[in-house]
Amino acid sequence: MKKNILLIGGSHGIGFSIASELQKEHNVYIASRTKEEIQNLNVTHIPFDVLNDELDTSVLPDELHGFVYCPGSINLKPFKMMSLDTFYEDMELNFFSLVKIVKNIISKMSVNSSMVFFSTVAVGTGMPFHSSVAAAKGAIEGFAKSMAAEYAPKIRINVVAPSLIDTPLAKRLLNTDKKVEIMSQRHPLKRVGKPEDIADVSLFLLSDKSSWMTGQILGVDGGLSSLNIN
Repeated sequence: MKKNILLIGGSHGIGFSIASELQKEHNVYIASRTKEEIQNLNVTHIPFDVLNDELDTSVLPDELHGFVYCPGSINLKPFKMMSLDTFYEDMELNFFSLVKIVKNIISKMSVNSSMVFFSTVAVGTGMPFHSSVAAAKGAIEGFAKSMAAEYAPKIRINVVAPSLIDTPLAKRLLNTDKKVEIMSQRHPLKRVGKPEDIADVSLFLLSDKSSWMTGQILGVDGGLSSLNIN
């Protein structure tokens, strides 16, 4: 069945990889600030700034079979160097904007539909300098589990928790060969993640192949969260 799937974000990084695969078989709607990167994809673009705009749901189909929220942040600093504004901003982008959009579209989600959110390995595995982003992503995990329980069996809601992925968002952490090597060696699988690694799992969660999965936090992190090989 050809599904209607909405991505918030999706014009680059993980979202772009997801959209690139989905558009081969489904109707994909991407709500994002930019569209240059997706001009060659068979998708419908909706101009949208998640922090400043209200999503115009009138341009969406009456029924959605899938939803993915892609926006995120990486603010890695010692706690003493972080202002309260950083915590507010991370929570606004990662969590409150997600909640606002879910409120707007939940009535459009069809029976047996799927929602996919993103967290981080740093929620389940305490890491220094991650206090703000881990707090915001932790809120997403709690929200997803509660919503999965509330909307079962109609809507499945799962979360992907990656480690470091080579995307524009992580550019400053991976902008030299030495940094890439250091980050790769931290992971048992000895490389950093690629957008396709996360896209593949997201596509699975959106598909009927995951029809008996909901309320799950899936670690896609090169083994970092569960293996100690040092």
